[in-house]
Amino acid sequence: MNYLKTYWKKYRLKFVIAIVFLAGEALADLMQPALMAQIVDKGVARSDTSLIIHFGLLMLLITFLGAICASVRNVLSVDVSQKFALDLRQDLYIKIQGFSQRNIDRFTSGTLITRLTNDVTRVQTFANGLMRVMMKAPIVGIGSLLMAIRLNPRLSVTLAAIVPIIALLIYLNMKISYPFYRNVQSALDHVNMSMQEYLSGVRVVKVFSRFSYEEKRFRENSRSLGNLSTSAAKVGSLFGPLVNLTVNSGIIAIIWFGGIGVNNGTMQVGSIIAFINYMMQILFAIMVVNNAFNMFVRARASAERIGEVMREKNGMRFPDSVSEGRSESAVDAQRGRLVFRHVSFSYVKNAERPQAFLKDISFTVNPGETVGIIGPIASGKTTLVNLLLRFYDPDRGEILLDGRNIKTYSEDRLRRKLAVVPQKSLLFSGSVRENIRWGDERASDEAILEAAVAAEADGFIRHTPRGYDAIIGQGGVNFSGGQKQRIAIARALIRRPEILILDDATSAVDARTDRKIRTKLKSLADRPACIIISQRIASLIDADKIIVIDNGKIEAIGTHERLLKTSALYREIYGTQFEEEGNENG
Repeated sequence: MNYLKTYWKKYRLKFVIAIVFLAGEALADLMQPALMAQIVDKGVARSDTSLIIHFGLLMLLITFLGAICASVRNVLSVDVSQKFALDLRQDLYIKIQGFSQRNIDRFTSGTLITRLTNDVTRVQTFANGLMRVMMKAPIVGIGSLLMAIRLNPRLSVTLAAIVPIIALLIYLNMKISYPFYRNVQSALDHVNMSMQEYLSGVRVVKVFSRFSYEEKRFRENSRSLGNLSTSAAKVGSLFGPLVNLTVNSGIIAIIWFGGIGVNNGTMQVGSIIAFINYMMQILFAIMVVNNAFNMFVRARASAERIGEVMREKNGMRFPDSVSEGRSESAVDAQRGRLVFRHVSFSYVKNAERPQAFLKDISFTVNPGETVGIIGPIASGKTTLVNLLLRFYDPDRGEILLDGRNIKTYSEDRLRRKLAVVPQKSLLFSGSVRENIRWGDERASDEAILEAAVAAEADGFIRHTPRGYDAIIGQGGVNFSGGQKQRIAIARALIRRPEILILDDATSAVDARTDRKIRTKLKSLADRPACIIISQRIASLIDADKIIVIDNGKIEAIGTHERLLKTSALYREIYGTQFEEEGNENG
């Protein structure tokens, strides 16, 4: 948990000041029983009203000063804990944003959300409690112990017997409880994940009437969380009564021996009352410390989970913009040229013999060229895009863009050269105009209109109430799949990329609109190289060349006409898709 040192250095001054005021508050609490003993033994026993008033006013003054210290401490503790949590959550979010896709795959989104929210809140709660009662409890406990010994050394023998027992109980509580609370956080991950998956796929669940299945899955995860939480609570609740029993036994012993001392004339009533008060303060301190250790165990589990994210190494390294290497003039001759050179890749890295998902992939996309990629499901088409975007790096081979290995580009520079439209187009809450401007936040309204026209989106946008200022619901629920895809294409075009990648990006539009989009893309003045990944041959038929990929290998490359002659797989796909049309023409 070395990452916490950064926040300690930043907030240690306010933390120390808060502890100073907390110590003042604790000192005020410690003085009260001693003053009360003076009132009873000297004022009440002698019927001396002036002494009673004197010590009474002194108690009020000390109480007032203690209240001021408590108020300042409260303000500082809230300020420090809230700002600490803000910084920690922000740093954790930035860390997650910098993760490669492989890092995210390792943790899964559900557990990252839990660590970003619930775990940070637990650490924040502990930090706040540390400056409120957790640090006060030891001060009050130790101070009460010293004051009690000073007040009556003989009765203090009782404390020497019970304090080691209580310390042992607290240690055992912390030792036994920690694994339970760590398992509780892991179970919470599963609950969050199941809820997240349900909400993201709620329409599919409704279409297939899978409510009972989702309910059962959530119930099982929730039951597991409940059982683990109950087990953790049972373990924690076992030690509280044992501590209470030990302390109360000590109080009974003090009252017993104190009563004997009063009868013998060796002890005063006021001293016994003060001693019992100190004993009660010790009891309170012990209970707070016991609860603090419970909170510490939970916070420690959460802090370690956050630390796992903070320590995670991102294997995807991007150079800084200032150290990219070759100047822009050196790549002008190859601008927009993409080369895959003997690229192999496997998602599984830890297996003894990982099975390559892509095997020796080599092809070239020239500037302004349209290249289609087709193949069976799970043949590796989208993985090519993931490698080009550097969500993953190839195990072997290299990918060249503008004559340079993409590993030599800064992240921002590489992303600006590429634009991707996935099959499942994600739109963000806001207006249509704002969503298109996501591709280029400085784009003018004219550029937005031009991109929308090229994407065949201008027509339906204008017929939408409020047009380009129409508000898009969460995830684009108020637009059809084809409309969302066309808005996403406009968002990509406004970026003016060197390479445009359409990953089944027109799967939800009709064939006529699909053809119009492809025609307009070819007529663009600054036409980018276009990679079209599709299951439909009709979307690729006029491409400059088509790459047929099967089982992670390139089966054939060529034009539509050539592939019909040379590729058995392409002919099979073509025959399947155009069988009805061929039968009608026949």
